[in-house]
Amino acid sequence: MFLTNTEVIPGKTITTCHGVVSGSTVRAKHAGRDLMASIKNIFGGELKGYTELLGESRDEAIERMKSQADQMGANAIVNVRFSTSSVADGAAEIYVYGTAVTVE
Repeated sequence: MFLTNTEVIPGKTITTCHGVVSGSTVRAKHAGRDLMASIKNIFGGELKGYTELLGESRDEAIERMKSQADQMGANAIVNVRFSTSSVADGAAEIYVYGTAVTVE
């Protein structure tokens, strides 16, 4: 499955538009990660535990979106966008969406 954040794929022709597809996941922070993040906030630096958590969440949301596009018969997703939001204290959602298409 080809993914792009552009409206077209250079060298390919969109033959069918299947519609909007999306994927999301909501993750809560781990108590150990939260403790380490509090310490990092004092001294500064990257919160690697959260970076890893968000990377895993992004991958899971993309896989869910790709699965939905595959079920529609698409072989590509164009105009892919990401959104994040806080849904509860200590929990965040990663949402990804795009347009499922067939390209040749």
